[in-house]
Amino acid sequence: KDLRCEAIHPGYGFLAENTAMVRRCEEEGLVFIGPPSRPMALAGDKISSRKAMAEAGVPVTRGVDRVLRSADEALEVAESLRYPVMFKASGGGGGIGMARVNSAAEVASAFERARSVSLANFGSPDIFLETYVEHARHIEIQVFVDSQGHGVYLGERECSVQRRHQKLIEETPSPALTADTREEIGSIAVRGLQSVGYRNAGTVEFLFSGGGFHFNEVNARLQVEHPITEAVTGLDLVELQIRIAAGEPLPVDQDDVVLRGHA
Repeated sequence: KDLRCEAIHPGYGFLAENTAMVRRCEEEGLVFIGPPSRPMALAGDKISSRKAMAEAGVPVTRGVDRVLRSADEALEVAESLRYPVMFKASGGGGGIGMARVNSAAEVASAFERARSVSLANFGSPDIFLETYVEHARHIEIQVFVDSQGHGVYLGERECSVQRRHQKLIEETPSPALTADTREEIGSIAVRGLQSVGYRNAGTVEFLFSGGGFHFNEVNARLQVEHPITEAVTGLDLVELQIRIAAGEPLPVDQDDVVLRGHA
């Protein structure tokens, strides 16, 4: 405000997904170059985002959409889902706070471990359970939605090569997707973000296995790996962010998006 700035670009870490930061910008009349506070808060809570995506017709992994309060409750849910299952932190992301469970004997210890990691990293012990998807590829769809609600997807990035749930290699296009699957999953990702009033850049992550895909999470920011999408689309993603934040319509329609080469 001292420098009479009109807008703030948060980069892709720290304050980029901090709902309180976005609210303060909104209160002070500053443009936050990213999504509004409400859809960001929704995306940041995995349980809420699961519910919202399911309501929008996005396929969601089988699981329980409520916070688990005890190991006994977790055991009951795990038995109904069938093993293996995965504990996840409701406020988590980036692969932190997940714990795979292969049998009933592992539930109690995994429950306490997941709650502890969630509290330490996200300030909340809230966790839930999902079915563990075996041999899944991680596919993320880059989406942009302008202030008029018009959305496009800019292909996918595959981040299946990981260590300790942390990405090592990102590539685009994914060798696993056909053109038809890319169109289907991309259209679903756009519809999901539009349904919650999302604006600006966002990434919808899916687990892809056996020809089917299920919603995993939303990254409500520009991701550090965005340059590979720029390399194959020829589009400057940060420029798109700034133009959308300035109220301009998207300069491209879906038919204008052409993927060339591999990155």
